[in-house]
Amino acid sequence: MRHFLTLKDFTSAEILEIIEIGLEIKNNLKNKVYKKELQNQTLAMIFEKSSTRTRVSFESGMFQLGGHALFLSSRDIQLGRGELVKDTARVISSMCDMIMIRTYEHSKIEEFASFSSVPVINGLTDSYHPVQLLADYMTLVEYSCEKNIVCAYIGDGNNMTHSWMMLAAKLGFELRIATPKNYEVDPNILKESLEIAKVSGAKIIITNDPKLAVKDATVVTTDTWTSMGQEDEKKERIKIFNGYMVDENLMSLASKNAKFLHCLPAYRGLEVSEETFEKHSKIIFNEAENRLHAQKGLMVWLDKQRNIRHSKLDLESNTLSQ
Repeated sequence: MRHFLTLKDFTSAEILEIIEIGLEIKNNLKNKVYKKELQNQTLAMIFEKSSTRTRVSFESGMFQLGGHALFLSSRDIQLGRGELVKDTARVISSMCDMIMIRTYEHSKIEEFASFSSVPVINGLTDSYHPVQLLADYMTLVEYSCEKNIVCAYIGDGNNMTHSWMMLAAKLGFELRIATPKNYEVDPNILKESLEIAKVSGAKIIITNDPKLAVKDATVVTTDTWTSMGQEDEKKERIKIFNGYMVDENLMSLASKNAKFLHCLPAYRGLEVSEETFEKHSKIIFNEAENRLHAQKGLMVWLDKQRNIRHSKLDLESNTLSQ
């Protein structure tokens, strides 16, 4: 069973194939060509962390593909009342065709997937946000920026940073990460990314200097300084992250036509200036829309992999019976 928990589990060819499917689906939608590739299928969406873009994109995407999506918050299911993860996984996967989970601990989604009989998609954990990176890379492809990427990530060493590391490591481009001291990336995830990068030729550079990271970069990206669950740290983080705002002074160090990405929600005056955000708002909101199309590509790809797996199992079963 193929799940989508982190980009670490996918080859570069598979990642690009998912992007290609998503772009084809997006183009079909723009031309009012509707293919119900997940006709009559059901997606269970489990939200322990709330989200605007994740809910709307998955729910709309499943509808556009001919299926149905169920919204399940921790208040709606027994998982939020102490039922074991493995029991919830067995039950929901017996009734639905695919499951998306947005939660805190990455270990929880790994346990859920190990007991699920259908594909599980990571809608976000504290460690990774891989569906967002599919949308980000799709956007770069649309803007013809995917060649010779030099990407600068400025801000917190969080799930977005970890996912950028995995994407760079898999696809072989240069990634420079600038974070304040004591807010660096997870050392274990960095180690994994660097091991993968040895094969792809990727460069992953860690620094505390935003200017060094942005120098001649073709892509600059950031994220909120205070993620969900860190609200009590907000005032302290604002002080510590002073100097890490992406503004026009910082962007002037990047390459002439550098693109700025933001996964949203954006807090102007903190991680990004109002001027920089609005200057790049067209690509940012296209990036947001691409959550819809990239995730449709992902769901169609996972469904195809499941059908291939079932066909192989049927063939093996028939061979044994003969």
